[in-house]
Amino acid sequence: MNEQAYTAATSACARLDLSARELLRVTGPDRVSFVQGMVTNDVEKLPVGASLYAAMLTAKGAMVGDARVLKREDELLLDTGPGRGAGVLGFLNTFLISEEAELSAADDLAVVGLVGPQAEAWAAKVDVAHGRFGSFLGGVDLVVPRAALASVEALLGELPVLEAGTVEVLRVERGVPVFGVDMTESTIPLEANLEHAINYTKGCYIGQEVIARATYRGQMNKKLVGLELGSLTPAVKTELQRAGKKVGWVTSVVFSPKRGQQVALGYVHRDHLAAGTVLDVAGGGSATVSSLPF
Repeated sequence: MNEQAYTAATSACARLDLSARELLRVTGPDRVSFVQGMVTNDVEKLPVGASLYAAMLTAKGAMVGDARVLKREDELLLDTGPGRGAGVLGFLNTFLISEEAELSAADDLAVVGLVGPQAEAWAAKVDVAHGRFGSFLGGVDLVVPRAALASVEALLGELPVLEAGTVEVLRVERGVPVFGVDMTESTIPLEANLEHAINYTKGCYIGQEVIARATYRGQMNKKLVGLELGSLTPAVKTELQRAGKKVGWVTSVVFSPKRGQQVALGYVHRDHLAAGTVLDVAGGGSATVSSLPF
């Protein structure tokens, strides 16, 4: 981890290369109504220029993927993770039947991240931005022409650059799950604390009935939590146990400067979610359940 970049991201501003993230473009007169029926959040009420975070689900409520949705005057932009664009595009195309909407990869655009309390001041200096997403790490992610990336990076050149290891620390400290790491095709959004990605008053969308039933029940069988590990460095998927019985597993592990110890994200059975609960780590040692963010 780069300590200078970490300090900048938590007290000033650091920049983050997000050009590997994949953007999709949705155009046509039915673009909003189509996407509205495909995601868990309310795209119809989103003002032009604003963005939101949403999940895409199977009919059984399991995640196909997630995306940030930016509403522009004549199109919607969907921001997916690196390597996730084709999967999301295929999912959307499966259900695009009679709607007047067109889906395509927005390869002409890229995302540049600004992280930290001074992110907005730095964002104001970038006059080629086509829009923005809220940052998962605290700050703002700007959508810029891919052809302008070099000039934007030059403008922001004095900012420390967040490399992957530092980003991972910031992400875990904030309790942000990533699809493909802390969430899979079997994850139900409520298990991963994605309530902010769900609108309960919008119209129908794929998987809505499952989410409604789970919400009515009031509790999932497992939830994503924080774990304080001391000096332990368990591997991903290491079991968490109580009285010799598996009650969860680890998904992400980092050293947290904020907590001064190893911390992790992981799933834990609903009977053991209370902060302060001590669990056994398979192979030796213990983990203490913590609320998120750390």
